Amino acid sequence: MPPWVPMDADDVVLLSGAAEIALGAGLIALPKERRRMGVLTAAFFTAVFPGNISQYTNKRDGFGLDTDRKRAVRLAGQPLLVAWALWSTRT
Repeated sequence: MPPWVPMDADDVVLLSGAAEIALGAGLIALPKERRRMGVLTAAFFTAVFPGNISQYTNKRDGFGLDTDRKRAVRLAGQPLLVAWALWSTRT
C-alpha cells in the first residue's frame, strides 16, 4: 500500500478484495450491463496499480509475491488485465 493512502493498509486490502469479488459477481450476474461492468473492472485494475508499484518499489511481500521478479511480473500483467476486462466485455 502506498504510504500516501490515508487509510489502514489492511482495510484497503480487504476493501479491494471485496471490490474484486463484487466486480466478478457483477460480470456474471448482470449480462445486460456487460460493457459498464467491463469499464468498471478496467478502472478498478487501473486504480490499484499504484499499490502494486508501491509493493514492488518497497519490496513488500504479500500473497506469494515474495521476490522482485514475482512483483515485476504482476506489474507487467496489470495492463493485460485492463485490456482483458475491456476486450472480454466488448468495450
